[in-house]
Amino acid sequence: MQQYLLTVFEPTGGVPEPEALAAIMADVEAVDREMHDAGVWVFSGGLHPPSAATVLRPQDGDVLVTDGPYVEGKEHVGGFSIIQAPDLDAALEWGRKLARATTLPIEVRPFRPGEGD
Repeated sequence: MQQYLLTVFEPTGGVPEPEALAAIMADVEAVDREMHDAGVWVFSGGLHPPSAATVLRPQDGDVLVTDGPYVEGKEHVGGFSIIQAPDLDAALEWGRKLARATTLPIEVRPFRPGEGD
């Protein structure tokens, strides 16, 4: 089976109100349970905001270390799931479920052949 990365794009700044966030998290947990039950779930996780990032950039034979993202953006990767699916259509259906649960954009991307096997 092919592995796919489902990437959650969050808006930078601001967090939903606690009640709205609780409902979203309950919906996300339900999709995660469904992925587990269907046997497609491989790994998932949420990320701290971009301000918590450390960027390592090769430069002149050395590696430059900087705090935070290189560019400011309106969106950032907030979390991800790695799933196994028989084809892109099946992966897209899981992406649709996750998009409805998170209320956020989801990018579905296959791993290159031979990677993630």
